[in-house]
Parts: sequence; C-alpha cells; structure tokens
Amino acid sequence: MNKLPTEKRAQALQMMAEGISLRAMTRLTGISRTTLIKLLEDAGQAFSAYMDRTLVNLPCKRVQLDECWGFSYCKQRAVPTAKAAPAGSGDIWTWVGLDADTKLVVSYYVGGRDSEAAMMFVDDLAPRLASRVQITSDGHRPYIEAIEGAFGGNVDYAMLVKVYGEAPEGQRRYSPAVCTGAIGKRIEGNPDARHVSTSFVERSNLSIRMGNRRMTRLTNAFSKKAENHAHMMAIYFMHYNFVRIHQTLKVTPAMAAGVTPKLWEMSDMVKVLEEWEMQNAG
Repeated sequence: MNKLPTEKRAQALQMMAEGISLRAMTRLTGISRTTLIKLLEDAGQAFSAYMDRTLVNLPCKRVQLDECWGFSYCKQRAVPTAKAAPAGSGDIWTWVGLDADTKLVVSYYVGGRDSEAAMMFVDDLAPRLASRVQITSDGHRPYIEAIEGAFGGNVDYAMLVKVYGEAPEGQRRYSPAVCTGAIGKRIEGNPDARHVSTSFVERSNLSIRMGNRRMTRLTNAFSKKAENHAHMMAIYFMHYNFVRIHQTLKVTPAMAAGVTPKLWEMSDMVKVLEEWEMQNAG
C-alpha cells in the first residue's frame, strides 16, 4: 500500500490532474518517482471503479460523443520498428460521452478506434442514462452499429459530418485542415436539429489536452505504457467531474447533474482512494 500521508497524496493528485509530469513532481515535492507511479496506478483503478458505480441513473437529455487521439510509447507508424515496444503501443484513443447541459463526462473509454472499441464505449454509456436521450456523434461509422446495438430504437441519434478543405501545406502538417461546413444526418428516432452539435465535447477534448500532459501534441511527455495512460485519464476525469468548477456552470459537473450535493476537495479524492485500498488490501 502507498504510505504517503494524506496531504502529500492530495498534493500529488492535484498536480497530476493539472498535467504536471512525474519527474517535475519529484523535483517539486521530493516524492520518489517510484512512489508516484504506484500512486498513479492505485488512484487510476480507484477512481475508475468509483465513477463506474456512481455515474448511474443520470438525467441527461443530450449527450455528445467524440474521440480524442493520443499515443503510448510511440506513434502507430513506428511500432513495427520500435525496440521492445510493450503491448498497447501506438495510437490510443479516448472516447468521451459528455452531457451537453451539465458538462458531466458520463462515460469514457481508452483503447482503439475500431468497431469493437465503439461497442465497448457505447455499451458502457447506455445503461448510465435514466431516460431516452438525444445523441450526436461525428461521422465515425462504427458509432452507428454500436448505438443501434446498445439503444435499439430508444434513442434520437444524429451524426454531424464535417466537410474539410485541403490544407495549403499538404500532408506534412501539424494542424487539421480547415472545416468548411458540417452536415447533420438523422440516423435514428427524431433528433432536434437545433441540438445536433458536438461543440461541447470537442471543447472538452481541448481541455483534456490542456490539462493532461500525456495528451499534449508534439511533446515527449506521452505515456510509455497504455495502462498508465488509462490511469491518468481516470484521475483527470475524476477531478474534472467532482472537483473542478466549470466556469460557465459555477459548480462542478457532478453537482450540476445531481451526482453529489457538495463541492469536492482533493481530500475527498484521497478518501475514495483510501477506501479502495482498504477493500483491496492483501
């Protein structure tokens, strides 16, 4: 079990949630990197389990879906020639389901970007919702089969397919091509055209990149193990949902969604971790 005192744990978790690297945390706090990695692993599992059992029966009306790219160990094209690349190396995607009203991250999944990943993500999302919802996703085709399988006909679903122009600098570019338009397509049910949008979840992806060092583009701070990438995402989403006050809502997303009546502090996150450690001791 991690032997760090409560205040040190709270400090370390706060720094992780704010995107500070492990080596920088070692320099700033004096906590060894080995201890921080153990804290990362335990906290990731504890927070993932807590959100799994807590984010249920949610009164969402509009949910937006999107995927955010990252990579573990090396980029996908380098995996065949990478030296001693561990399992899970290459591109890694974080699928996010965001409530458009409360900004709560209802569900997330870390993995590939194929049909199997889409089904695992949507199968986790669907039972968390208390009633029929309107869903908007981008034009990623695996969503269609996944949503049909998880919701059947009990959903109002639309895709927002974006149209991109050519980037003037050709293929060697670091920014996406210019979006020249977007086409909303009804897939299932009767979605309200006024709310066919992925703007909130796309803005959430920007927050993820700004608040999670492992998701920053053009950096050497990427995860070296896929498992640690997933653990850090769990810490980020726990902090985002329960501790971080949303500037527009003036409360946390979990408070806005009725998941908790109070504003959490970092000590509350440590308490969740300690309860998980007691349950898994030995």
